[in-house]
Amino acid sequence: MAFATSSSSISASFASHSSSQQERKYSKIGSLRPISSQRRSLVKPICAEPKRNDSVVTAAASTLAVPEKVEIEDYEKLAKELQNASPLEIMDKALEKFGNEIAIAFSGAEDVALIEYAKLTGRPFRVFSLDTGRLNPETYKFFDAVEKRYNIHIEYMFPDAIEVQTLVRTKGLFSFYEDGHQECCRVRKVRPLRRALKGLRAWITGQRKDQSPGTRAEVPVVQVDPAFEGVDGGAGSLIKWNPVANLEGNNIWSFLRTMDVPVNTLHSQGYISIGCEPCTRPVLPGQHEREGRWWWEDAKAKECGLHKGNLKEENIPKLNGNGNAAANSNEIATIPDIFNSQNVVTLNRTGIENLAKLDNLQEPWIVVLYAPWCPFCQAMESSFNKLADKSAGSGVKVGKFKADGEQKAYAKQELQLQSFPTILFFPKHSSQPIKYPSEKRDVDSLLTFVNALR
Repeated sequence: MAFATSSSSISASFASHSSSQQERKYSKIGSLRPISSQRRSLVKPICAEPKRNDSVVTAAASTLAVPEKVEIEDYEKLAKELQNASPLEIMDKALEKFGNEIAIAFSGAEDVALIEYAKLTGRPFRVFSLDTGRLNPETYKFFDAVEKRYNIHIEYMFPDAIEVQTLVRTKGLFSFYEDGHQECCRVRKVRPLRRALKGLRAWITGQRKDQSPGTRAEVPVVQVDPAFEGVDGGAGSLIKWNPVANLEGNNIWSFLRTMDVPVNTLHSQGYISIGCEPCTRPVLPGQHEREGRWWWEDAKAKECGLHKGNLKEENIPKLNGNGNAAANSNEIATIPDIFNSQNVVTLNRTGIENLAKLDNLQEPWIVVLYAPWCPFCQAMESSFNKLADKSAGSGVKVGKFKADGEQKAYAKQELQLQSFPTILFFPKHSSQPIKYPSEKRDVDSLLTFVNALR
């Protein structure tokens, strides 16, 4: 078990525990003995890894007492009370309430801010992370830098070797590119997380409302975890704290720069949301941070399963055979259309089929295949409309084709659609459209593409 703690906290812990408590041994995960309802004298570790020799926390400091009686709390009410509280205040409340039975989930990205906030409270705290076996080298180096900076031992959780072996031998190393990321994430992330949380009563995450408007817009600062169970088992046995839920990404980065904490070097290469190496790539100006995750999928809900409780049942997209989301017709009807410039031509199925069939167009076309609900399509609306305005009278037509719902199968088979948005250029003397290969969707990049091919 590992903690980050100040010297004053350590001294207090030494003074409050006898030598007999120092000799008490913990059980490993999978062999946890039931906790008495009368008294919780010890807290089980997330994983029973040996401590580093240079750890400043001895066995005496790892036997923090917890309350004999756990009071039933109204967490919806508490969330409202803390709605306008600072992250530091929320973090302090979480550590105060749960002591050694709560831990920070650290992903190796900007949620290092959570560790800094925990340190600033002056209270002991624990940190755990999921090592999927497929992280970037930079992330592993970042883990080491964080351990040294805060003098802590991150408690790593690993996927089950047999499950990984079965997945890879059966489906290969990169099956997620073909059938969606959920199965791989379930083996490498969700199940290890489930084991970790079974040793806790609460956990702390770096979720923010602005990270994913489709799935995280209503994340409260504290909640009963809707998806996972804690040490007591059963619904309601785990509390989830989200101290930075109300912050925006730029606020987090201002805090990190001010406190001069170590950060993952991948951030300087354009990565914002960082996951496994095969499933993460940099994002470009104008792109949402989650667009760098599982970019080959066009699902509205870009979640790996760690926070699946964010997905309301009515918002969970139905998946087709390749793991992509099939839009719900009732939902589409309530979402306003996009790319509504007077210079953008709306193409129906017949119109796009004609473009794809004609060998001699009078004018070249650039067409966006889109879905109105797609946040990445919404993000490029302004630049595409500007492209249409700049192209007016130039001999290049600009169009849009709504390719979700019942049109999606056709678009995937005939129009090279893999994810939304897909941009196609139809030359004058060819029926074969050319797919825009770049993730740069600013108007200048789009104009360069058009002018090179017109």
